[in-house]
Amino acid sequence: MGGRVRTVALHLHSAYRLHASVALRPEPFGALAYHYGNRKLVFLKSPMMVEVVRTLGDHPSIEAALTAAGVPAAAYEKYVEALASLERSDMLEVA
Repeated sequence: MGGRVRTVALHLHSAYRLHASVALRPEPFGALAYHYGNRKLVFLKSPMMVEVVRTLGDHPSIEAALTAAGVPAAAYEKYVEALASLERSDMLEVA
């Protein structure tokens, strides 16, 4: 029957990075993220989100990456939800 849906709960104190098989291509709207392993393509529609994703591996936690990118604390939940979606697509991996 239907495939299993993988659920992920990311926490602000977790460390993630862009998957080694993913390339980011800058675009006027943000960036394209392409996974060379599973051939998935994801649109990152915010330059701030691109900055978070691009620098995730440079920080000890998601919270540190959000802070460094200038994401307002009130928007953290929205960004964590988006990062969880990227993790489910194998665009991110645990650091």
